[in-house]
Amino acid sequence: MSTVELSFSALPVHVRTARLIVTAVARRSGVAEPLLDEVRLAVGEACSRAVEAHRLHCPDEPVRLELSGADRRFEVTVSDTVPEDAAAGLPTTPDAEEFEYALGEGTAELGLAVIAGLADDVEIAATPKGVQIRMSWPAEAEATI
Repeated sequence: MSTVELSFSALPVHVRTARLIVTAVARRSGVAEPLLDEVRLAVGEACSRAVEAHRLHCPDEPVRLELSGADRRFEVTVSDTVPEDAAAGLPTTPDAEEFEYALGEGTAELGLAVIAGLADDVEIAATPKGVQIRMSWPAEAEATI
């Protein structure tokens, strides 16, 4: 499958559009119908977290998504450009203890716990360029895009 890239301004209204696009690409990539709701919800949570972070720290920067598939997996990476010091409290792994601790910190961390429960595989990385949440699901069929 080719990589699909999407960027959108940090407005909550664009999260719905991102969910619709990701769901369509996931379907065409061979993700089973019963998993599409999980893909849509997890991506919506990741995009909502990124939009809120951008609105607080860098409202003029776009949120970026990268959709790809390889080895019978569908992968979505949601990237923000929030400065590293602003993302310092973000857990870097979807570990239950870290999420339990982070739940007291706010709803963005609750969203990360939701993502960890919905995605088959999750990696969270806070880098100098921002935070990246990479999620993946099994893709049963060969990609058609």
